[in-house]
Amino acid sequence: MAVPLMFSQVMGILNRTLSRLPDQRRGQNSQYTLQDAALSAFAVFFTQSPSFLAYQRAMQARQGRNNAGGLFGVKRIPSDAQVRNLLDPLSVGELRDPFWDILAQLEHNGVLAENAYAVSGLGAPRWLCALDGTQYFHSTQLHCANCTQAVREGVVHYAHSVVIPALVRPGRAEVLVLEPEFILPQDGAQKQDCERNAARRWVERNAAALAQHHTTILADDLHCNQPFCELLVSRGLDFIMTCKPDSHQALYAEVERLSQVPGGMTQIEEQTWNGRVHERRVYRYVNHVPLCAQPRALRVTWCDLTITVQETGAVLYHNAWATNLNVNDRTIRPVVAAGRARWKIENENNNVLKNQGYHLEHNFGHGKQHLSTVLVALMLLAFLTHTVMQLCDHTYQQLRLRLATRKTFFDDIRALTRYLFFASWDDLLAFMLSQLEPAPD
Repeated sequence: MAVPLMFSQVMGILNRTLSRLPDQRRGQNSQYTLQDAALSAFAVFFTQSPSFLAYQRAMQARQGRNNAGGLFGVKRIPSDAQVRNLLDPLSVGELRDPFWDILAQLEHNGVLAENAYAVSGLGAPRWLCALDGTQYFHSTQLHCANCTQAVREGVVHYAHSVVIPALVRPGRAEVLVLEPEFILPQDGAQKQDCERNAARRWVERNAAALAQHHTTILADDLHCNQPFCELLVSRGLDFIMTCKPDSHQALYAEVERLSQVPGGMTQIEEQTWNGRVHERRVYRYVNHVPLCAQPRALRVTWCDLTITVQETGAVLYHNAWATNLNVNDRTIRPVVAAGRARWKIENENNNVLKNQGYHLEHNFGHGKQHLSTVLVALMLLAFLTHTVMQLCDHTYQQLRLRLATRKTFFDDIRALTRYLFFASWDDLLAFMLSQLEPAPD
């Protein structure tokens, strides 16, 4: 039985890092600590309340206590402007450790195993790590030295983007977000940074930790290229990547040739009922084909899945992948299921961050140095903490079930923390659940 990881423990992990943040201030201007500034920003994202700090300063004036302190341990509440000024000089690299420390604690407590994040059916149990890039800031006017630039129709567009990795698992909605890699101008680089380079940096930095868990990297067609795939294999990682015909002409030419040879391509068909229609699923795979046209092209297995309506032939789904994993009649289904799990990083991660209350694309603070990246990292840590609670905290799970929608859950948190004081997060959840319990006879 897994041992739950509670909110106080996650905050303890986070505070170990925040207490060590390097303070570059000089002189006597140290009314607020960097730890309080970072915790305050974290609290805004965790409660999904942009006015949380203002509400808590008002509560402090009325009651002599506040929820920034009770729930998150903030000793002195800085203003929004002070939070921005304090966090702007920080390097986002200072916030990497909590992502891995939380993951290590989940593994130690048995939570990952109990929730089947180590996927079986592909040899040794393995992690599935999806990589996906997303833009979180765009402007034709506001910009900083860390913006990437693109000129379209004579207009300069400034943007901030980030590669967000996450552990995913077929059949489970929750994703466990890992430390991000930001697409930023790199010291000494002549060319502008891009998603491919950011993904490569992230893998080079974290490959040793991932390889211990037989990790398979899931990514879209952008990353399905010889240099990146070779890097993964050289670092002890496997891959399953979307593979499109237009960008892999040599591979598809070989697949087409083998499809005409008896025994060159294996095809498996099955029929299932999805609750609405009868599906016809056709799996195909070809082993040992070249990933590209280079003389020393990496040899991969190509596979695809087509789902149609049995009665009409209407196509419900089609996709194809390239992988270095061994694919046969026994493993084709788990390989395809793993490849399809990549979409979870878009639906359950990026979509939630942008459209479900975190407001990733809102400009919480652009800053002059690193503010935007630091705020995104703290937002991701808040999102990860909610995921941990969803996996571990029974009271949290019951509340999410009874309140039905994410919006209702956070609306209630915002309202309650504005008017009532709670000494801890557990007290807040217990109060909410008690008010939803039926009255005794």
